Amino acid sequence: MSAAKTKAQTLINENGVVVFSKSYCPYCNESKKLLNSLGAKFATVELDQLNDGAALQDALQEISSQRTVPNIFIQQKHLGGNSDLQAKKAELPQLLKAAGAL
Repeated sequence: MSAAKTKAQTLINENGVVVFSKSYCPYCNESKKLLNSLGAKFATVELDQLNDGAALQDALQEISSQRTVPNIFIQQKHLGGNSDLQAKKAELPQLLKAAGAL
């Protein structure tokens, strides 16, 4: 397993909620805003601010079959991107509680 894939998988495994993001991405910012509005505790990984960000993004594609950001995981399960998160707005509090993020 590549170092980037190991790092990405470790971040997913060690956090109830993790958002792989890019700081300038409006969809990423919408996802983070929604999670913050619910009072969620979540890890954010800004891929554009990391030396290995491109490698992590490649690794995420291997893990989740999704290359775009945001790339969101809740309870080690791939949720998807911003539209997927917004679509689950009603059940998010329950998902976040189960993940220990509320």
